[in-house]
Amino acid sequence: MSICQRSMPNPKPLNIQPKRILVITLRYLGDTLLVTPLISSLRQAYPGAEIDVLLPAINAGMLEGNPDIRRLLSVAGKPGGLAFGKLLFSLFRRYDLAISTQAGDRPTLCAAIAGKTSIGFVPDDAAKAWWKKALLNRWLVFSADYGHAVLENLRFCELLGIAPRYRLTPPHSSVPIPCITNPYAVLHIMPQWRYKQWHAEGWRDLVGFLDRQGFKVVLTGSGNPAELEALRELQQQLPADVLNLAGQLSLAQLSALIGKATLFVGPDTGITHLAAATGTLTFALFGPTDPEKWAPWPYGYCENKTPFASRGSGQVHNVYLLQGQTEQNCLPCQLEGCDRHRHSHSACLDQLSSARVIEVIAQTLQAKQPSASR
Repeated sequence: MSICQRSMPNPKPLNIQPKRILVITLRYLGDTLLVTPLISSLRQAYPGAEIDVLLPAINAGMLEGNPDIRRLLSVAGKPGGLAFGKLLFSLFRRYDLAISTQAGDRPTLCAAIAGKTSIGFVPDDAAKAWWKKALLNRWLVFSADYGHAVLENLRFCELLGIAPRYRLTPPHSSVPIPCITNPYAVLHIMPQWRYKQWHAEGWRDLVGFLDRQGFKVVLTGSGNPAELEALRELQQQLPADVLNLAGQLSLAQLSALIGKATLFVGPDTGITHLAAATGTLTFALFGPTDPEKWAPWPYGYCENKTPFASRGSGQVHNVYLLQGQTEQNCLPCQLEGCDRHRHSHSACLDQLSSARVIEVIAQTLQAKQPSASR
């Protein structure tokens, strides 16, 4: 479906030169990183503009040190009615251009209130979209057959008549990171939701393989108590010299740590997107999620088409996507696990063998050996 079919009837680009721009992204950590190509495109097109970003406070670290952004407007949790009303009042017509990168009610209202010109996504449902179309100056339909998240965000460039930039911008900080002797591998074991999780046996086997290959293994993770406890239990079954830095690093420090590693392995999570953005060799373990829509964006990939297909494993630039497997060949189902909830298991990941993951990593490293280091 072309952009003209998924936008309002008048596809003529907006002819504006905004001095103040607000980008609104109110979902998950990975979504925050995946909006940075759009922000970079805005900076390139409007070099004199001040660009602010409205986002959940918990995600603010993903944009730390971003040179394209003037200010982060952080929202704590999901504000109640009164608090949200105060937020809208504080935003009223403060920006020449406001962009909602999600089709939800709150992002749309924020864009419509904040921007003298407002654009955003609307759902592919007339009953839910009509009032959003009425509030926004221009809109794009976020349809059921949506493309990769990076490319969907960059559709706003065509609406504005500006050139897209495809590179993600990871966070940056001057705060030092722990000094680790190369070569080392970073493993981010725990995703936010159970249905994206690979089995402990696989991680144990992988750590053993990397240890035998001479890699220092570094575990990373959030400060969530349940995650920390799960990693502590797993660490008791791993070689004694495995370094566990879970909960000890900011996102910017984590970005620097991964950026200096030989390789990174992680599940379908925001940190795996971050790893890909650093340029480090990244192995992404995918289960129910559709890679065509949500695969990590490879470093240096600059094409207006999704880097990975919905089915199958393979490498594009620095990202090797490893898709799970089932006898039913039901991937990608785009469901929250086999039991249809976030704390469910996913058979496709349960059946992804450590032997297959290790083989892919071993072959990729072997193929990389003759070339110079990145």
